[in-house]
Amino acid sequence: MKKFALALFLLSFGFILAACGGGEETSGGSGGEGESGVQETTIKFSHVVAENTPKHQGALAMKEYIEKESDGKITVEIYPNSSLFGDQDEYQNLVSNNVQFIAPDLSKFVGNNPQFNVPSLPFMFDNDEEAIAFWDGEKGQEILSSLEGDGVLGLKMWPNGGKHVTNNERPIDSPDDFDGLKFRTQGGQVLEAIYSTLGAGSESIPFGELYTALDQGVVDGQENTFSNIESKKFDEVQKHMTVMNHTRVDYAIFTNTDFWEGLNEETKAIVEAGVEEGTKVAREEAISLNEKAYELLKERGEVEIIELTPEQVEVFRTELQPIYDEFEEEIGADVYEAAREAAGQ
Repeated sequence: MKKFALALFLLSFGFILAACGGGEETSGGSGGEGESGVQETTIKFSHVVAENTPKHQGALAMKEYIEKESDGKITVEIYPNSSLFGDQDEYQNLVSNNVQFIAPDLSKFVGNNPQFNVPSLPFMFDNDEEAIAFWDGEKGQEILSSLEGDGVLGLKMWPNGGKHVTNNERPIDSPDDFDGLKFRTQGGQVLEAIYSTLGAGSESIPFGELYTALDQGVVDGQENTFSNIESKKFDEVQKHMTVMNHTRVDYAIFTNTDFWEGLNEETKAIVEAGVEEGTKVAREEAISLNEKAYELLKERGEVEIIELTPEQVEVFRTELQPIYDEFEEEIGADVYEAAREAAGQ
């Protein structure tokens, strides 16, 4: 009996030691705050636009910084042109942590939070600087943080620029010219209301499928930035382009919260700095690439270009002003106020 009791005691003591040791190993290998040194990891960054765009240039700058500063312990894989995930499934795969970063058009989230309609407010921002001022401000950061319930964290806004309209039917220089046409938009309540107000239809089509949809006449036209129109060669399948700057394409870089919180301090510091570097480059490239793209579209001469006069723009502003009253309660008077302050209105 004594031998049995001693054996039982030693066996129990061994289990206690094993449990303590196992707890320490789990904590140390969790990849969280308890681990020191840069963690070896692979980060996937998926986006839907071409390589010669501000978004891709920002992603490349982010990749270069993170891999260099981590001495290669962190690998960043970039998947452009919907080559990994497209408009319709990139968010779900971010939620599932199948990809760690995406940089979608903010209008994709209007179903989650109607305040993401801000880039679609007609003629709200005249340029990138005004839009950046809003999204870097308190109200903009609040909106970017509103998806945390899904396990998604918004970090920084990456601008693409003002949007312009192309179509295959007729030159557009007044609101009446939209009547009866059908346009592809990114989707959202405000964009639908804009085209409805102008007497046109709208349809949401994934960006990667847009060239084919235009070529086959599924829609008459679309709205986009110069860099997106040029890089995707929409001028090959469109006859007319009106320079409007009526709404915007603005992206933001989003990450998975489980991934983000699983980084230790040293690793997260490198990734955060990489995001900052990517943001700097993306914002710089948005201006220069749009300017270059516009010149290339002129040089190619595939599409007729209509540049609106200030008086013609004012006619559109007046026509679309009721949109603000329609969505003030849904988006919020405080959001309107912050956006107008950023725009210097």
